[in-house]
Amino acid sequence: MGQDERAWLERGRACVLRGDLSGAEAVFADALTEHPHSFDLRRALAGVYQQTAKSERAETLLRALHAERPQDFASAFALARLLLAEARGHAAARTLLDCFQGGERDPELAIKAVELLDDADRKAEAAAIVGIALAATPGDARLHAYSGMLQIQLGQFEQARGHYLYALEHAPEACEWHVPLGLANTQRYDNAAHPDFLLFRTCAERADLGGKARSTLLFALGKAHDDIGDYAQAASHFREANVLARSLTRWSRKDWRRGVEARLAARPFKASAQPSDDFVPVFVVGMPRSGTTLLAQLLGRFPRVRNRGELPWIARIAQLPEFAGEPDHAALERAAAEYRRQAMQDDSGDSRWFIDKQPLNFRYVDLILAMFPNARIIHCQRDPHATALSLWMQSFNEEVQGYAYDFEDIDLVIRDSDRLMERWRNRYHESIRAVRYEEVVARTPEVAMNLAAWIGMPPVTEDLEKTAGAISSASLWQARQPIYAESVRRWKSYVPHVPELLHTGD
Repeated sequence: MGQDERAWLERGRACVLRGDLSGAEAVFADALTEHPHSFDLRRALAGVYQQTAKSERAETLLRALHAERPQDFASAFALARLLLAEARGHAAARTLLDCFQGGERDPELAIKAVELLDDADRKAEAAAIVGIALAATPGDARLHAYSGMLQIQLGQFEQARGHYLYALEHAPEACEWHVPLGLANTQRYDNAAHPDFLLFRTCAERADLGGKARSTLLFALGKAHDDIGDYAQAASHFREANVLARSLTRWSRKDWRRGVEARLAARPFKASAQPSDDFVPVFVVGMPRSGTTLLAQLLGRFPRVRNRGELPWIARIAQLPEFAGEPDHAALERAAAEYRRQAMQDDSGDSRWFIDKQPLNFRYVDLILAMFPNARIIHCQRDPHATALSLWMQSFNEEVQGYAYDFEDIDLVIRDSDRLMERWRNRYHESIRAVRYEEVVARTPEVAMNLAAWIGMPPVTEDLEKTAGAISSASLWQARQPIYAESVRRWKSYVPHVPELLHTGD
């Protein structure tokens, strides 16, 4: 006599707990001969397939389960994670969105889906899921905070503002979620009578704020005062915010310097991967806040171009064991194939040029050109005083940007960026083009057209001063505004209050 489903499940799960995955696979396969339509047994077998790298079998089972029960979150999340691992972010996002459109409304699951999709740079689908969850539970302040976070990245500033204000009014924890900083980035203030100023000051009076929350709140106050030209007060808030943020970061000047010297001492790569004519990566590098976001957005408007934002893959590849010494041709081919897969995803259509605007890729230009001999490197440059101030005025989420809270650290990183780029220009001058931020501001269409022609992109007839797409870097508000020359000169207004600026880059 056969066993019921529960007994089979217990046997299979016991094998999994023992680490006997082949045994678990056999148990679940046998179980399905008796209970071929069991949802739980098929889902359990799909999980074993995932753990044993049998992705095709796992996907076949999970797709069948998802089609059968679109609202089953366990199979939907399992399928989404499998698809994300295979660089199929569009399909993963659609899977989760189907789950919520099919009836799932739980806020906790919505937040789980949003965090997964936000990390995968699928902002629009994540925002849609939050919207569905909010329609069912409109009083959930966490959902409002997440909605604000996503809408500000999508350029929907008025909607983001409404959600941020709701979160601040209904949840004391909203400051810990860094909602004040998000709120400050939804607009440019024009006078100190704006109610946000009082709101920020009231939040700052709280004694129960954590260090990071207080730091981001002070950055919000600094940004608000900077908008209205009150540079003395802005500098005071920024200084306090940076001291606090620097005390919380694990960024190490010693580790940074060690890494830079290793890159400078590295011998040229002897091997290289084979370039592919249908995939041309374009890397926009330079110091953060030097115009990388703006330039990537401009180039992203050209035909057959995909702007993928700040991809993490080059830095991750550089840390692989086979790249600690001299990688051979096979290692470079594998790395190039993986990067290409992640950049193309499953929604690239006929795109040929793929923009990666991770600024700190300036550390790995030699690796980039060994992986992709046909790559183009655009080096964004900006007056070091303006760059230093702009960095110092920002709160960053990434630990790698921890230098931005101290002018001596900023100066070190700017100088090391210049040293590395000089090395790469001397070695790969035909693959690198330098562009100054000041020129982009003064001659936007001309600079963009000239760069596109150098890269080999087809011409575009659109207004290149308009931008589109999600922006997830620190340039949220600024990159979506008209290009003003005042950003070139702003640092001079801060010199009386931040004299350290005069020593940056000298």
